[in-house]
Amino acid sequence: MTDTDWPDEIRLSPEKTRLSLVFSSGDRLTLDAEYLRVESPSAEVQGHAAHEKKLIAGKRHVKILGLEPVGNYAVRIRFDDGHDSGLFTWAYLKKLAAERDVIWQAYLDAMATSGQAR
Repeated sequence: MTDTDWPDEIRLSPEKTRLSLVFSSGDRLTLDAEYLRVESPSAEVQGHAAHEKKLIAGKRHVKILGLEPVGNYAVRIRFDDGHDSGLFTWAYLKKLAAERDVIWQAYLDAMATSGQAR
C-alpha cells in the first residue's frame, strides 16, 4: 500500500453490519461490524500497550451507525453501542482484512477461555 492508496469507494451494507472498501490499487475488502468493533484501534480496546488489550464481549449484533472520513488516511466508525473513538486507518483496515482468519480465531479462542459470549 502506498501513501496515495486510499479508498475510491466506501459502502455500508443496507443492514449496517458490513463495511466494504474499494481502493485505488484495486484491492477490495469487506469487514463485519462485529469484527471492526472488537478490534477497534481505540485505546479503550487496545489499551496503551500490547498487554493492555481488552477482550470486548457481547458485540455479535452491533451495527455501524455512521462513517466519518478523517483526512485521506482514516475513517471514524460510529457503532450503535456508542463506541466511536477509534480511527481506522486504511493500512489498519487492510491489515484486519489480510489477517482476518488469525485475528478472528484468536478472539474466538479468548472468548471461549474467558467464558464470555459474543
